[in-house]
Amino acid sequence: MTRAGFAAIIGAPNAGKSTLTNRLVGTKVSIVTQKVQTTRFPVRGVMMEDEAQVVLVDTPGIFTPKRRLDRAMVRSAWGGAEEADAVVHLVDVQAELAVADKSGRPADRKAVQDVQSIVEGLKASGRQAILALNKIDGVKRERLLEVAQRLFETGAYSEVFMISAADGSGVDDLKRRLAELMPEGPWLYPEDQAADLPVRLMAAEVTREKLYLRVHEELPYAAAVETTAFEERKDGSARIEQTIYVERESQRPIVLGRGGQTLKWIGQKAREELTELLDRPVHLFLHVKVDERWQDKREHYQDVGLDFDA
Repeated sequence: MTRAGFAAIIGAPNAGKSTLTNRLVGTKVSIVTQKVQTTRFPVRGVMMEDEAQVVLVDTPGIFTPKRRLDRAMVRSAWGGAEEADAVVHLVDVQAELAVADKSGRPADRKAVQDVQSIVEGLKASGRQAILALNKIDGVKRERLLEVAQRLFETGAYSEVFMISAADGSGVDDLKRRLAELMPEGPWLYPEDQAADLPVRLMAAEVTREKLYLRVHEELPYAAAVETTAFEERKDGSARIEQTIYVERESQRPIVLGRGGQTLKWIGQKAREELTELLDRPVHLFLHVKVDERWQDKREHYQDVGLDFDA
């Protein structure tokens, strides 16, 4: 008897959703950087557990939107939750405790506000989620129980798990529970498929990750990567052309670096990972383009399945 269904992982930006998705799947399907709000659209990772197949939807962070892109991301996250057979609300327990102790940074306070917004959204939707308290490393059990009880009493949750997505603590228990919650039915993907992501989009995501890993302090959140050409060559290699969009001319030298060294590093790291993912030699060519209105162009949203009119 096989089971198959969808589980959405929702949460505030930087709660660890992409790290948890990669941990559950057992391989990298979603990009992880120091930058909050890295995930911009639902990335589907395929998790296998005994006879169950769980399609994990790693959604964008849910926060108070200010721009068109923000609104599209938040709508996408709630859309992923509405359509799923199970919903996991991932909460950064360390941010919750820091705010409770009045020692929280502005980012912690913002995360706690976003959690409250998600609680209200869940209650308004009339469905309960699984509460997963993340980043439990080094936190005393009584403090974890304190946060768990306070959130559970909101009525938005059916059960609670305490995990560390980074080192895997408690993740196997969550994995088994998600498998149990899936409806009976045939698998949706081949057993050996780890993700449902078009290769052009995956390639752009890999490069965007390297971009933020290298210049996350200098470059604002508003940058994008588009795969403009993908060619399968006769020798078995792949030729990929990509454009990195920034909003201002002053940001272009940040991406290029002195003598083009920063762009060279981004390209080298992206090419190495793409060579491994695609299992073939990759020739990667990167270009940097200034487009102050890229966030207002419909095609950038359609390519990744976001609602431009959100």
